[in-house]
Amino acid sequence: MLDITKKAILLGIGLASMAGDKVEELGRKIAEEEKLSKEEGRKLVEDLLKQSDEVAENLKDQVEKLVENTLEKLNSPSSKDLQKLEKRIKKLEELQKVE
Repeated sequence: MLDITKKAILLGIGLASMAGDKVEELGRKIAEEEKLSKEEGRKLVEDLLKQSDEVAENLKDQVEKLVENTLEKLNSPSSKDLQKLEKRIKKLEELQKVE
């Protein structure tokens, strides 16, 4: 039963991107309902928080890749490309001042 509940929570965390304090609160509630020992409850909360962080990081990486791929398909310059151009422009402006 606990395993199914844990999986359902993790799915919810992935979908809703719950805040850490909410994950912790939910973990404590489940620990109480499942009548877990303090140590088991603490372990459950730690596991849920760790997995929540991993899900958030994974989601962030996926979004960054999606945005990067979309910009590439649109043939839009990246911020790195723009920074390179700005450096080149500054160099050219400095060269013009010297002449």
